[in-house]
Amino acid sequence: MNIRANILLRVYLAFGLIVLFALAVFFRLGQVQFVQGKKWKAMADSLSTRYVNVEATRGNIYSNDGSLLATSVPEYELRMDMYAGGIADDKVFNQKVDSLGLKLAQLFQDKTAKDYARYLRKGRQDSARYLLIHRKVGYSDLKTIRTFPLYNIGKFSGGLIAVQQNKRILPFQALAARTIGYKNENVANGVGLEGAYKEYINGETGKRLMQRIAGGVYIPVNEEAEVAPKDGADIISTIDVNMQDLAQSALEKQLILSKADHGAVIVMEVATGEIRAVANFSKVEEGVYKEKFNYAIAGNQDPGSTFKLASYMALLEDKLVDTNTMVATGNYKIPGHMIKDSHGSIGVVTVKKAFEQSSNAAIAYLINSKYGADPKKFTDHLYDWHLNEKMGLQIPGEAMPAVKNAKTNKSWGKMTLPQMAYGYEMQLTPLKMLSLYNAVANNGKMVAPIFVKEIRRLGNPIEQFKARVINDKICSDETLSKIKKMLEGVVLEGSGKQIVYNPLYPIAGKTGTAQVADANKGYKANKQYQASFVGYFPANKPKYSMIVVINDPKGSYYGALVSGPVFREIADRIYASDIQMYNDVPTRLVGSTGNPPTKAGQSKATQKVYKAFGFKPLFASKSEYYNIVDTSAGEVFQENTERKGVMPNVSGMGLKDALYLLGNAGLKTKVYGSGKVTAQSIAAGTKVGKGLGVQIELN
Repeated sequence: MNIRANILLRVYLAFGLIVLFALAVFFRLGQVQFVQGKKWKAMADSLSTRYVNVEATRGNIYSNDGSLLATSVPEYELRMDMYAGGIADDKVFNQKVDSLGLKLAQLFQDKTAKDYARYLRKGRQDSARYLLIHRKVGYSDLKTIRTFPLYNIGKFSGGLIAVQQNKRILPFQALAARTIGYKNENVANGVGLEGAYKEYINGETGKRLMQRIAGGVYIPVNEEAEVAPKDGADIISTIDVNMQDLAQSALEKQLILSKADHGAVIVMEVATGEIRAVANFSKVEEGVYKEKFNYAIAGNQDPGSTFKLASYMALLEDKLVDTNTMVATGNYKIPGHMIKDSHGSIGVVTVKKAFEQSSNAAIAYLINSKYGADPKKFTDHLYDWHLNEKMGLQIPGEAMPAVKNAKTNKSWGKMTLPQMAYGYEMQLTPLKMLSLYNAVANNGKMVAPIFVKEIRRLGNPIEQFKARVINDKICSDETLSKIKKMLEGVVLEGSGKQIVYNPLYPIAGKTGTAQVADANKGYKANKQYQASFVGYFPANKPKYSMIVVINDPKGSYYGALVSGPVFREIADRIYASDIQMYNDVPTRLVGSTGNPPTKAGQSKATQKVYKAFGFKPLFASKSEYYNIVDTSAGEVFQENTERKGVMPNVSGMGLKDALYLLGNAGLKTKVYGSGKVTAQSIAAGTKVGKGLGVQIELN
């Protein structure tokens, strides 16, 4: 063989080997891809793991009286590993899958038993390792499901995978819902208390190792999280559940009655600044109102006549007027404009009377004539009372007040000062106005309202809050005394007399009616009004302050007629339920003169009643029935033991006990009168026979 042939043979041989190797590679690739593809894909998936966050259980929100306002409850998403250890055998699975389908259908009632069984078999056929069974399953249902066929083989062997999620619920549903707020991924800071205290409530997230399986689905590697989450702290709010319920029901009722657009009510404890109730309702359709916006803290509008408190307080503090200064009402003419009293003139009256009857003309004249040459002197009072500043509330959303100043506001004109006098050309929230009235009730101390009083973790306080003092003394004691009398006069003799006055306890406050300006067309566009009433009670010893604001009522729009009834209803119910506000309830001690009237009767019942009232009677025996002897030391109870054939002593007893004893003695009784026994026809201790008649008189 020549050299050329030898070389070609070697080339062909090498080429053939390369081709054979290439064919072997392609064959193996095809085998791996098409024959063993599922096996190797599952293995690749199983090698992919990652850590995911585990949400902590969020802290609870409680009311002032300990009622639960918001809490988190566990909710589960149920999945199933169709090839878990205990059900890997087809025989075991096929024997019980129909029974499992029946149980699931009976519990959830969203599919038939056949549909569930068919769904489970399809999951088995697809080798599903994380098959969705059901979402939003409660803990009690989960306990039941763990007893179902297949799932009862073992916690892990049966294939059931329960992924816990936390669901936020409000036990009182709509009660204080806007104040409680909510957590929303689309709202950065959240809403209400849920948003303001999210760092405490949310807790600390944990970590869980998850493994990816076929289909790109991740399942937990272990039942428990590798890094356990830290539960959130609890928030103790200042809200009182009963007062909140009162505020919401009274406001909603009046909104429906007056067909108003929206309204708000706030109840605050005078001394502490703690908000006991805050209600906000907006019309969603005719006769239906929901909490959609927090007007109490974010609803900036002209306050109207309720602002006259600030105007008169400035005048009195500067000693420019006194309560007996005379002033004209009805009309006050400014070049180019006439300020009128909607209810007409009441003549020339005292400053006190003008305030009580809410004369716009009177206060516009007083402010314009006394401060017209130096408006800053007036607005300095408003700024000293911090009416132009936010109060730094504990919940987000507080609106920035707008109070004009002659030197800084370009819109200041000849009408600004007189209109500011009765609450126009400014923007204040209902809570801002309430804080001013609360300061008067609090002997001049203005405080920033609070919604949260304490934060607790595992029942232990970790932070406590007190109201921040905005102004230690808004005015002198002399001015304060006069202003209080004027506020009381509004209810006793003025615009609030017919609706708000209650003879059982004194109320101090002020009505307010303001025309609401349209953002583009001003005040003359639609002629909408805002009706208000703000005050405090009991006026002689203030405990609570309250404001009621109703926007765009149809028909009557005056503050006394629209907001007054809401204030009166809430105040009456609060007063009736708070025994500490009753100043005329005498304290009576057992042993002092004048013991409570008492009937003779069964010993156990008598002792129970006396114990409930805190009395300490002297029991002279341990018999089943007692008679009473009055003594200067209290009530002494004598033994009244039944003796066969002897007439019992029923004097002083009620009819029920007397008939019981006389019946046991075999006597036939005739009864005259009502009350307790005063006389019996057969003397006690007399021998009697069965069937003998006896008469008893009751008075």
